[in-house]
Amino acid sequence: MRIGILAAVCLLSMPLRAENPVKEGQDKFNLAVECIKRFEGWHGEKKHWPYVGWGHKVLPGEKFTNSITKAQGDSILRADLHKLCRMFSYLGRDSLLVSVLAYNVGAYRLKGYGKMPKSRLLEKLEAGDRNIYREYVSFRCYRGKVVPSIERRRKVEYMLLFEE
Repeated sequence: MRIGILAAVCLLSMPLRAENPVKEGQDKFNLAVECIKRFEGWHGEKKHWPYVGWGHKVLPGEKFTNSITKAQGDSILRADLHKLCRMFSYLGRDSLLVSVLAYNVGAYRLKGYGKMPKSRLLEKLEAGDRNIYREYVSFRCYRGKVVPSIERRRKVEYMLLFEE
């Protein structure tokens, strides 16, 4: 119940853009986009480089600058999230939730690479175990320390996007 109240408070405190995503009844994908925008913030200054828009990391060969418009940033965010949803599509209804997490922490942290093993979150989902709250919220650390704002973000994402 505490998570539901927290999610409601966070959504109500979101600055309203064109419309309130919950009030207008938009689908889960648009809700996920708004949630990412709310927590990521705008990366429009040179101090954020190589991140632009709402947290897109500029890759080799891309020609984005910090002077992109918010409409371009929205388009980039949606394209990135669609790409991640395709990558995790085999997870079915959990693909959006995992994609939102991967947008922030990186798909390699979830899928594993080199000496880094696959995350416990993906192992459980792939085994059909959807009791993942603890594993999802465990992605709340920065440099080995729990960050309260990241923990709040994970709880809100889970509350908004996890389907029973």
